[in-house]
Amino acid sequence: MSYLDGLDRMPVTSPVDRATVRRRLAKPLTDMGVSPEVVVSDLARDVEGALVGSAGGRFFGWVIGGSLPAALAADWLTSTWDQNAALYSCGPAAAVVEEVAGSWLKELIGLPADASFAFVTGTQMAHFTCLAAARHALLDRLGWDVEKKGLFGAPPIRVLSNGQRHGSVERAVRYLGIGESNIVDLPVDSVSRVIPGALERALHESSPSPTIVIVQAGDICTGAFDDFATLIPLARKHGAWVHVDGAFGLWAAASSKRRDLVRGVELADSWTMDGHKWLNVPFDSGYAFIADARAHRDSMSHRAVYLTHDDEARDQIDWNPEWSRRARGFATYAALRQLGRRGIADLIERCCEHTKTMVTRVGELPGVEILSPPILNQALVRFVDSGADASEQDHDRRTDEVIAAVAATGEALFTGTTWHGRRAMRVSLCNWRTSEDDVERAVKVFADVLRQPRAQHRNRSSVTEVDATLEES
Repeated sequence: MSYLDGLDRMPVTSPVDRATVRRRLAKPLTDMGVSPEVVVSDLARDVEGALVGSAGGRFFGWVIGGSLPAALAADWLTSTWDQNAALYSCGPAAAVVEEVAGSWLKELIGLPADASFAFVTGTQMAHFTCLAAARHALLDRLGWDVEKKGLFGAPPIRVLSNGQRHGSVERAVRYLGIGESNIVDLPVDSVSRVIPGALERALHESSPSPTIVIVQAGDICTGAFDDFATLIPLARKHGAWVHVDGAFGLWAAASSKRRDLVRGVELADSWTMDGHKWLNVPFDSGYAFIADARAHRDSMSHRAVYLTHDDEARDQIDWNPEWSRRARGFATYAALRQLGRRGIADLIERCCEHTKTMVTRVGELPGVEILSPPILNQALVRFVDSGADASEQDHDRRTDEVIAAVAATGEALFTGTTWHGRRAMRVSLCNWRTSEDDVERAVKVFADVLRQPRAQHRNRSSVTEVDATLEES
């Protein structure tokens, strides 16, 4: 409670250096052990200053939410109850709570009521789950049992994907043995939306190969949405499986004001979404939804004589890639009940308005260029070198300097990216705690940093090692 109460006052960045954290934590492992009270109090003390304040309202870097009170408390209970949410028989309540929460999520987003679903660790494993079902369905049409025969000798699967996709898509394709070389990047427009004509040409070129088309609900940099109403029927006409990466953007369907962004998304074959982003439940929480429940189950299910199955209940192992697993459905259930439909819509709208206000206000400051205004809750900003003969490289350096200088203040945290060959600062906002005051504080720190001499920026960034961290991200 002390940590949560102090989020508004603590630095968002981690001010303690790596060596200090290691020195604190690397205690000798004793023969006799230590009392649990000492272990926990030591741990809380030793990590102080080495935690990123992403649970608070002034974190605007990656798409990371906080934890709603009901979701956090449900997560405590989840650990206390310690249910293995693999089978109904080893955790009846854990199984049923997923049934209920899964149906609520489909209703909220407007997905088919008979679609199957899985509660996984995040969109990474949601991609894996959905694309495993796609792989099964596409090869089954050709008479190939991939679960028994594997991929050796199987018809190759082509993946036509938004060229600005998230890296988790590549990883899922690798895990499934489809191979990155079978991914075709589809050309996109200025805000990273697939160009329909490009998809049509690619579909003709890939025919008659089994094909997966991957589209986006919310680009990680611009927040843009592919044109589902046009792209999905086009892909389905060619027999392709359409998968939607909706990690954060699919939540727009829960808002009447933003729902038009996902028009036609319900026509797809599979969808992914995160809970630990906009629903603000603790890590790790993601959801996979699949229209073809049979393909989903056939690609995941397993039977063994030592397992106790219930013919009338939902055994989670039939739908998830994991075996032993945390009962993560409790936190989702609690968050949905706390917020309700209107609360979720208000949360989405509030974050979008805060993003618009922040980007507009920062964009009015001298030396700032808005590269991509917010479509939803993501935007891109660039900081311009004021030199008369400044080059693009100078603008890149200036952008990274300002990001680092803002982070060094501890008042707010933003992260950088390279977009269309230029360095930019990402603005990402999906935390339930973010307030108008948090936005005002962030705008003020930009104004302060932009007034400071350039050398001071460099000194601050080198002391806090923020430059290195931004380069890694």
